[in-house]
Amino acid sequence: MKKILALVMAMTMAVGLTACGGSSSGTEDTSAADSAATEDTAEDTGAAEDTAAEAETPSAGASYTVGICQLVQHEALDAATQGFKDALTEAFGDAVTFSEQNAQGDSNTCSTIINSFVSEDVDLIMANATAALQAAAAGTNEIPILGTSVTEYGVALDIDGFDGTVGGNISGTADLAPLDEQAAMLNELFPDASNVGLLYCSAEANSQYQVDTVQGYLEELGYTCTQYSFADSNDLSSVVTTASTECDVIYVPTDNTAAANTEIINNICQPAGVPIIAGEEGICAGCGVATLSISYYDLGVTTGQMAVKVLSGESDISEMPIEYAPQFTKKYNPTLAEALGVTIPDDYVAIEAAE
Repeated sequence: MKKILALVMAMTMAVGLTACGGSSSGTEDTSAADSAATEDTAEDTGAAEDTAAEAETPSAGASYTVGICQLVQHEALDAATQGFKDALTEAFGDAVTFSEQNAQGDSNTCSTIINSFVSEDVDLIMANATAALQAAAAGTNEIPILGTSVTEYGVALDIDGFDGTVGGNISGTADLAPLDEQAAMLNELFPDASNVGLLYCSAEANSQYQVDTVQGYLEELGYTCTQYSFADSNDLSSVVTTASTECDVIYVPTDNTAAANTEIINNICQPAGVPIIAGEEGICAGCGVATLSISYYDLGVTTGQMAVKVLSGESDISEMPIEYAPQFTKKYNPTLAEALGVTIPDDYVAIEAAE
């Protein structure tokens, strides 16, 4: 019996040791599995954080295509386009490319150009002048649009109660000079004149806005004003001839068709002895005596800086207000002033002749 009891006790101890050994191994395996799972979770969390960081950071090597639609070629618009391109190139270098097209004064061609930009899915459209902006606004409500050389956005886009921000996918810069100060300039140089002709292209909504506004200021100063509109360059000569025979002074607003045809205007008005007050420097250089001028190159640079903010995601274009030229300068055309015998005050700056 003692032998049997000893054998039973020995077997019982062996089973207990085996059970303990099994329990220890299972705990170690579970601990290792838990540790591995924790490490995997940490790796997954780290990967997720890296992905989120990458999503917040603009990808290195990003590139942009910018479409430029310019209504017509003349000094002011050319300068604005160059300033715009320079600002973007300074910010992005070779990472930005431009698809630049000129409508040669045809608003229908502006629409064709904009449609091509939409088909190309460009990253941003710069619309240089009112007709280009109108075509862009009609062509897309998704691609960001920045206008420049546009006088009054509320008028151009038919916005009632315009408060300075277009909203949607449109913003930009305006070239509107203080029209009351332009009227005062005319009065300063020609106080004895009686009849003032307001010459503009009827196809440009902002030109109509300018002459209507200036007329009010001039009539308050005692002038009699007559509007002379032309549809395009084809009837410009006959309209200018009529105005030059009926007026003492002519005012030409910031008008793209007039700016592209200053030689025609000057060849009629200078021989007739009729001086012109111009809405911007390019027109003044071609046919005017004086102007209250802005720098269109600087205006283009400002537009380009706005584009950088839009493309980089720094600003939401729908919340960007229209920006205006920071300063205006009284300038005069020394050649025409001398030819017409106009005395220019000392605070005017001479326009340098083009080389």
